[in-house]
Amino acid sequence: MHVSTSISTQTLPRTSRNSRVIALSVAAVLALTLAGCKKQPGADVVASVNGHAISRTDLDHSFEDAQRSKQDPQPETEEQTKSDKLQILRTLIDGEIIEQRAAKMNLTATNEEVDAKLTEMKAHYTEEQFAELLKQSGRSIDEVRRDLRRQITLDKLLNKEINSKINVTDPEVLAFYNAHKADFNLIEDKMHLAQIVVTGAPAAPQQGAGNLQGSKASNPTDALKKIQTLKAQLDSGADFGAVAANYSEDPETAPNGGDRGFVPLSQLRQDPQLFEVLNKLTAGENTPIMPVTPPGSKAPVGYVIYRLISKEAAGQRDLNNPAVQQSIRDQLRNTREQLLKGAYLEMLRDQAKVENYYAEEIFKAGSGS
Repeated sequence: MHVSTSISTQTLPRTSRNSRVIALSVAAVLALTLAGCKKQPGADVVASVNGHAISRTDLDHSFEDAQRSKQDPQPETEEQTKSDKLQILRTLIDGEIIEQRAAKMNLTATNEEVDAKLTEMKAHYTEEQFAELLKQSGRSIDEVRRDLRRQITLDKLLNKEINSKINVTDPEVLAFYNAHKADFNLIEDKMHLAQIVVTGAPAAPQQGAGNLQGSKASNPTDALKKIQTLKAQLDSGADFGAVAANYSEDPETAPNGGDRGFVPLSQLRQDPQLFEVLNKLTAGENTPIMPVTPPGSKAPVGYVIYRLISKEAAGQRDLNNPAVQQSIRDQLRNTREQLLKGAYLEMLRDQAKVENYYAEEIFKAGSGS
């Protein structure tokens, strides 16, 4: 005969039942209390991504870099400072998410890849010239290597996940041309220009590119020394677009290799000296170093080198023109790439466990919580 070994609380003496109920209640309260107790981060931790900490030191350092990049920095209120730091922290969080994703896919840049990129950067400099650029940037070689690793890693991830999947078809090119045909009808002669700009205003390195581009000279004299070094690099055969992307201080054109696009001759003629120099160039040639002088001022605030990419005569550009086709493909690809990159990053954010302690800190202080 089977005998049950379980004992219902209904068969226990009253005292035993009460003790068990109390014990269960205490256990439940303890469980809820422990569940509600969130492990507090250290004082130097402002956020974590999947358990990996982002330090307050890194946030403060990035904020200081951003402040130095402002042409005319003004004193900020405490609220504005916190707002700026929140935005910077979001960028740091996104960077950590991307690095973790790349590591998971075995796409983290190797030491050999970093060394090769660094060698490429230094190829057209003497050791003394490169050391001077580092000095002007206020950065160490280890910091440059760190940023190179991040940029190479990001490129490898995006190439695998996004760029390799983008395909621009001939029908898409044709449809774009038909929809924007007027854009390829030049009403006057234009010059397609690129530029490298160096100014005398101090600024910080730009995010993401493992380069020295943001390290602006502290005064016009330093700016002249820097652009003379860059001119020597160009004269030695360095690629203009690469130099501009790495070292130009114009945030609008540097990411595109210094490309300014097509500039009407009527606009260029407003600066007779510049127009005279440009008009003597043939496609692929560079100007000498030219000063950047504001109207009404005699002292230059910086220096620039222009490159003439092409001269374009007025008239309708046909789709059979290879340059027109390439321009359309580049524009379609870039637009699609930006869209997919934004969607991809949102997906990675959704999959990551992010804890923004700095945001909680601000909210509690401001709300009196």
